[in-house]
This record gives sequence, structure tokens and C-alpha cells, in this order.
Amino acid sequence: METKIKICGMKFPENISEIAALQPDYLGFIFYDKSPRNFENAIPELDKSIQKVGVFVNATFEEIQEKITTHKLDSVQLHGEESPELCLLLQQNKLKVIKSFNIDNTFNFNSLNNYFNCCNYFLFDTKGANYGGNGTSFDWRILERYYLNKPYFLSGGIGQESLKDLKIFFQKDYAKKCLAIDLNSQFEIEPGHKNPDTLKTFIQNLKQQL
Repeated sequence: METKIKICGMKFPENISEIAALQPDYLGFIFYDKSPRNFENAIPELDKSIQKVGVFVNATFEEIQEKITTHKLDSVQLHGEESPELCLLLQQNKLKVIKSFNIDNTFNFNSLNNYFNCCNYFLFDTKGANYGGNGTSFDWRILERYYLNKPYFLSGGIGQESLKDLKIFFQKDYAKKCLAIDLNSQFEIEPGHKNPDTLKTFIQNLKQQL
């Protein structure tokens, strides 16, 4: 399975167009007013190959539906304590659902079982003070305990210095279910403003070693 690239926390229209030119598989837009990356603009025209992901934290179905309609989102990423019932309701509206979980060394993977049949993918991020964008990585070796047959996004503090660790990670059996890596704060000039040069270099280097 070829590893895909998701660039999350996009905020500024001109920068979105710059980053879209790198042809990531997913671009993420955060709809959470407590985030410094909260998206309040219009999404510029994107290549159809780029999936638009709306990121929500404990939003209602109606709030999510309004953003889906306004921005023509392809997927939703639920980054709070959303219920399996909400995930299923969104799936029934023909949306791809990514359910995020914050991971530390005590994480119990049995907690994923209730979400298995109501989301398309999991996303594993680092447990921290915020719901996301903490800029730190968790110990990926804990994913040896991940036993479910569902693809996941790997998130949390991935940056230029992660290339060596990613090379090791992708040699492990538990990395075979990793659909995509999620890039955010480590490539920013300021919150929501991504550096196209460092991202381009990182993506090129990553593809060379995989």
C-alpha cells in the first residue's frame, strides 16, 4: 500500500494553493474556534485528486453538515469524544469518516472496537494538552498492539527530523496498515501557514526511502 500524504491545519487561501501544487493526497481544514488554525475562509479550487478533509472537535451533526455543504468536503475527521452513533450517521450520508484517538503508552486499543463499523479510518495522534497540533510524537512502537484490520493515519509532531524514524517504522509489520502520514505544525511559518519548500523537500525524501 503506497503511503499517502495529508497536510492538515490549512488556513490561508494563497498558501493553500501553494501547498496544493505539491499534490498531497489530503488537505485538512480545522473547524474548531479554539484552534489557532481555525478555518474561516473559502477553499480555493483544488485538483480533484486532493481530498478535502474537515476536522471537527465535538461538533453537532448539524454544524458538521453545514461545513460539508459550504466547502464540499470529501471526508470528516472527528478529533474529540464523538460517539459511534454520530460517526455512523455521517457515514450514512456518504461521507468518509476518520476517527481520531490520542495515544500515549497506556492507550487501550480495545476502546477502538465500538468504532470499527462506523468509520473508514482511524487517526492516531499524540495525547497532549490540546486536541491536536501539540507538535510532539508518541512512541510508534505501541502500534504493535494495534490488532484491528482498519487502515490508519499516523499523526503527531512528524517533521524533517522524523525521516530516519519513519524509514524504520515502515519496515515494521504494524506499519502495513498505515494509510497516510499527517503533517502539520512542524512545517509551519506560523499557525496555519505552511512552508512549501520544507514540505516539498520532506515529501521528496520520504518517497525516495519508502
